[in-house]
Amino acid sequence: MIRNPKILERTKTALLIIDIQERILGVMQNPKGVVENTVKLIEGMKILNIPVYFTEQYPKGLGATESTIKAALGNSEAIQKMSFSCGGAGELFKDFRRKGIEQIIICGIESHVCVQQTVLDLLANNFQVDVIADAISSRKKVDYNTALFRMQSNGAEVTTTESVLFELLNVCGTDEFKSVSKLVK
Repeated sequence: MIRNPKILERTKTALLIIDIQERILGVMQNPKGVVENTVKLIEGMKILNIPVYFTEQYPKGLGATESTIKAALGNSEAIQKMSFSCGGAGELFKDFRRKGIEQIIICGIESHVCVQQTVLDLLANNFQVDVIADAISSRKKVDYNTALFRMQSNGAEVTTTESVLFELLNVCGTDEFKSVSKLVK
């Protein structure tokens, strides 16, 4: 059987969390949902042994990563950046290539600024990008909707937290399946 090449594969996938920081999160649409779904993604990646990266945009001004997300990330260190796109975050894209990562799952804020520019740059560099619609946000709904449309029009896959977790599982009946199923309930 031939499977669609856009289906995520654990061995070549990473999660990238973009700039979910304390001082800006409160003015986003659905901040609680973004945090909850981001934590589910982090926990799911831990279960599935998939690498997780996260960035902070100008932390001196925007603060640190939201505390619940930071707790889920454990001792991981943020990739600091000043550019809107994560393409300007040091060697991040080169690190993906060195590790054989071709598929990037994206969550974060703001949809129409840092998320969108990162997605477009990843696509331009021949990565597959899966944008998690229920784990990104903007201050205004029109910016969120327009960004989703633009990213998808340029080749990004738009999906949801639960969908991507089950896609990475591939099969049911395993201990991983049971653990992930508990996350999404």
